[in-house]
Amino acid sequence: MGFAYDDQNIFAKILRGEIPNDTVYESVHALAFRDITPQAPTHVLVIPKGPYVSMDHFTQEASDAEIAGFMRAIGEVCKLEGVSDDGFRAISNAGVNGVQEVPHLHVHILGGRPLGRMLARET
Repeated sequence: MGFAYDDQNIFAKILRGEIPNDTVYESVHALAFRDITPQAPTHVLVIPKGPYVSMDHFTQEASDAEIAGFMRAIGEVCKLEGVSDDGFRAISNAGVNGVQEVPHLHVHILGGRPLGRMLARET
């Protein structure tokens, strides 16, 4: 399966500096910034700096250094935001059924309050 990356997506524009963001953390391989419509007291997006559409695309095609750097960035964000002790949720949506809104891999780090169940059961 091929992955077509759209370099005009909003996160690609943020990475190029065309759109401002509220940066929480940045490294060689990742950028983390506050979500503009937060769903919890802590809501930070962590994105790789490479052109990856989704988690499966990233894990299949990114270098070991990119993967390690991205995962470490998630850990750093959790530490910086103070959500490690009380708990947090890390979510990465992919594709149509996953309701992915921006076609650039991103992980939502949500915390700061009880988040409830992840999914409601269908009846």
